[in-house]
Amino acid sequence: MKCKDIYETMPDLAAGLTALTPETDKHLRSCESCATKLQEFRQTMALLDEWKAPEPSAYFDTRFQARLREEKAKQPVGWLQWVRRPLLAVSLTIMMVGGISLYRNRMTPDNTAVSTVPGTAVGDLQALDKNNDLYSDFDVLDDLQVQPDVTANP
Repeated sequence: MKCKDIYETMPDLAAGLTALTPETDKHLRSCESCATKLQEFRQTMALLDEWKAPEPSAYFDTRFQARLREEKAKQPVGWLQWVRRPLLAVSLTIMMVGGISLYRNRMTPDNTAVSTVPGTAVGDLQALDKNNDLYSDFDVLDDLQVQPDVTANP
């Protein structure tokens, strides 16, 4: 076993999530670097297990609410403040209705968004897609022998 393999499993070994295998134990006995690293991981895990989150002070909520009131008081107050939100909602609604109606008006009867003209790339691809079954039965043409062109001059 290599040190790289041990390093990958070291956090799990230190936390006790993975048991020591015989080959891992053998490597740890022979490699001082890996054994030291594992011991450091175990010490770190022990410190983290002892740590407790501090409790907030008794007046935390009171100070927090006072700070929120101060921030609200700093915001500009005026007629534009209460007009902005409904105005924004109305304008977004109008834009959505306009976009949907423009999209629906561009749709053709067969629900394709682009009107295709034969001879264009999109038109040819759609024709191939519609006639897929017809074109897939052209295996008969593969069996025909090619006749030499008699009219060609050498």
